[in-house]
Amino acid sequence: MKTDRRFPATLRALHELLSSMRFAIGLLTILAIASVIGTVLKQNEPYPNYAFEFGQYWFQVFATLGLYDVYHAGWFIAILAFLMLSTTLCIIRNAPGFVRDMRTFRSKASERSLAAMKHTALIEGHADLAAVSGYLQRQGFRLKTTARDDGSTLIAAKKGSLSRLGYFFAHGAMLVICIGGLIDGNLPLKAAEWLGQVAPETQDLPQSQIPAISRLSAGNLSFRGDVTISENKSADVVFINNGPGYLVQELPFIVTLRRFNVDYYSNGMPKLFASDIEVTDKASGKVTQARVEVNHPLVVDGIAIYQASFGDGGSPLKFKAWNLDHPQAAPVDIDGISKANQPLVANGRDFRLELGDLRVFNVEDMSGNNANGGSLRDRMKDAREVTRARQLKNVGPSIEYKIRDNTGQAREYLTYMSPIQQDGANYLIAAVRREVSQPYDYLRIPLDDDLSIDRFMRLRAALANPALYDEIAAQSGAKAMQGNAISPAMRQEFETSVKWILARFAEGGFDGLQTFLEQHVPADKRADVAQTYIKILQGAIIDVMNVADRHAGLPAMKQDGAHYRFLLDSLVAASALKDYGAPVFLQLTGFTQVQASGLQLTRSPGKNLVYLGSLLLVAGILLMFYIQERRLWLLIKPGSMRLAMSANRPNPDLDRDFSRHQDALQQLARGEDGHRPNA
Repeated sequence: MKTDRRFPATLRALHELLSSMRFAIGLLTILAIASVIGTVLKQNEPYPNYAFEFGQYWFQVFATLGLYDVYHAGWFIAILAFLMLSTTLCIIRNAPGFVRDMRTFRSKASERSLAAMKHTALIEGHADLAAVSGYLQRQGFRLKTTARDDGSTLIAAKKGSLSRLGYFFAHGAMLVICIGGLIDGNLPLKAAEWLGQVAPETQDLPQSQIPAISRLSAGNLSFRGDVTISENKSADVVFINNGPGYLVQELPFIVTLRRFNVDYYSNGMPKLFASDIEVTDKASGKVTQARVEVNHPLVVDGIAIYQASFGDGGSPLKFKAWNLDHPQAAPVDIDGISKANQPLVANGRDFRLELGDLRVFNVEDMSGNNANGGSLRDRMKDAREVTRARQLKNVGPSIEYKIRDNTGQAREYLTYMSPIQQDGANYLIAAVRREVSQPYDYLRIPLDDDLSIDRFMRLRAALANPALYDEIAAQSGAKAMQGNAISPAMRQEFETSVKWILARFAEGGFDGLQTFLEQHVPADKRADVAQTYIKILQGAIIDVMNVADRHAGLPAMKQDGAHYRFLLDSLVAASALKDYGAPVFLQLTGFTQVQASGLQLTRSPGKNLVYLGSLLLVAGILLMFYIQERRLWLLIKPGSMRLAMSANRPNPDLDRDFSRHQDALQQLARGEDGHRPNA
């Protein structure tokens, strides 16, 4: 029976591959590329964020490759494991030779081998053995002297053997760093996921309802999770983004946010934010109080608590709800809490009001100079001249919310609380979008002299009230007669046109008038007819305002350019509200801010190993590149000496050292006045 020799040969080839430098360099290259990806691509974000940014196709590709959590991906951990194996095999293969080379003096070198070296010389004369040994020792060499049978004496000397330790330090550093990476990669958790013992939760559930399979114990080896805590609230878990869902990590303590502190620059940008927290140990009840700032974490039981972000913590809000379907109805006061849902009843229909974050500071570029069209002015479609300088300004509080009907359909809204001034006029800004992926469509509601929207809403109610059209038309007709714009015979027809245009505008805004023109007016006459409609509407809007104020028992509005601009802006806003898509317009009128702190908690026991490995790597590089091994042989025979030198990395320094030692030994051999060269 023949023995199959291929299997041992295959093992030897595999061993050679795994322990080779080219294999280790290949693995390091892949790790370097992966680290670049992990640095450039923000890690551990919720999957919907990536899907929105990259699109569905590339989102799936990147998710399959594990690029959203590179450092915990299975292939990354596997590469670390193979790199450890490669480094270990390399050390095992080379360490015995290196250790042996560090310990031996190579004292069996023959005269022929010494003469064949590149740096060798024959020195005539005879020097005292003690003098030669003393000189070499003063030069930092360690010696081994061997007397030979032929009467000669060989001095084998060496220095700089510690450079060999650089190899062990550098390779050991790779091992230590990989071990640290594997520890922080949390192999037990990965194994539990692969075995189906741990699975992320994909539904948005209350923390208490999350199943055990999605919860991690406080003894978990390593983790990095986030939690948002409102003032005077506590948390004893953090949430870890994991693929399409999340895991809940139990903590061995309770974190309570006592106070959140934030300072702002004059333009509203945050300058400093910090959290005053209390950490209560669950087992002992020990309480630790500290302030956590950016780059100044608190470490408790091996868990570092970092200040990561801040935001709204559920602030009580006050709204004034203006009925858009029935403009004549009085506004209703509504209370709410940000980041919460509540029922909303409007016009006998049930809706769901889903309130988002309250943002007290909104720093916007008000110059309209953003190259990407991203300034607030641009987003409000303000077609005024673009200035050169950026004008960062805090435009005040805002709230995002959704109004969802009983079929589940919803639009998202944004409204600002404070007036925003543009070219001398003040506006209340609101916005709407049908999908989160779409940009907002902005709406500017002009404010009256009291910085209120009451006059605009009164004007809009009058526009939508047919009972006032006769009075409005009569006032418009009388004004036209006084200005000789129409004859008495045309007054009735003019007033009818005014009422008709008001009705069409109240029904569909400018788009309603445009639709009528397209359906009933020949294309070659549309521009002239449209111009006539606009002139009538712009003239009648003054009378609409006067009638509305008179019925409200208020004085008439001043007749000047600024107030006429208010009326024209009101026409634009009233038309835009036709596409607002909400039963009510919610005006934010007040709030009581409750702040929340975003904390990131990490347990990374491998971090210290990575630091240690980095120090070992630096030490190894210094030893290998800044300490050079030198070996010197001196074969002393009656009447002559054979000098030879070598180094682990030949360089010009070796040439100079050889010449220096040769000259010194020649002087010793001549014994000139008993001179001994200085060390």
